Amino acid sequence: MAYSLKTSPGHLLRRAQQYAHDLYSKEVGSSGPTPRQYEVLHVVASNEGLSQTDLVRHTGIDRSTLADMIARMMKKGLLSRKRTKEDARANAVSITAAGKRMLTAANSKVAKAENAALAVLPKTQQAAFMKALRAYAEALDAMEETPAAPKKKAPAKRKTAKKAAKRKTPAKAKRKTAKRKSAKR
Repeated sequence: MAYSLKTSPGHLLRRAQQYAHDLYSKEVGSSGPTPRQYEVLHVVASNEGLSQTDLVRHTGIDRSTLADMIARMMKKGLLSRKRTKEDARANAVSITAAGKRMLTAANSKVAKAENAALAVLPKTQQAAFMKALRAYAEALDAMEETPAAPKKKAPAKRKTAKKAAKRKTPAKAKRKTAKRKSAKR
């Protein structure tokens, strides 16, 4: 089958996403949150104290991007973060008063942009389109939750030269060198 832009899922999804993003930017403006920031603010406001790991699951934003976003949003005073009592390694994220104000100010603008994105389709197709998008997102989530096949371990004898060098004491290294030299003779 020959490649065609009209039948390429990737191309069509990018076009739809670009259109939705343009509508969002037009409505929310540059002073409002980005689409991803809005998603994070919305999820955190609805689930106060959520861990960053849970935020990854809720938003679909990858872990490292989300960590950077949270750090930037904390600098702007939109979010706060503290270690959880249950797990000292986990961070609980909370929305600040400034974050709530930004979220509230953006809510109606985001709704307007999303309604405009759907309005491109006839009313009779909008519910089916949303159902298909949800099914697609759920399939992606299920795919991510499926554990990958375990990687085969390299044989124990394969140690990098650096690791081997670190483990040898200078005296042991000298003895091994002396043994190799005497074995060559």
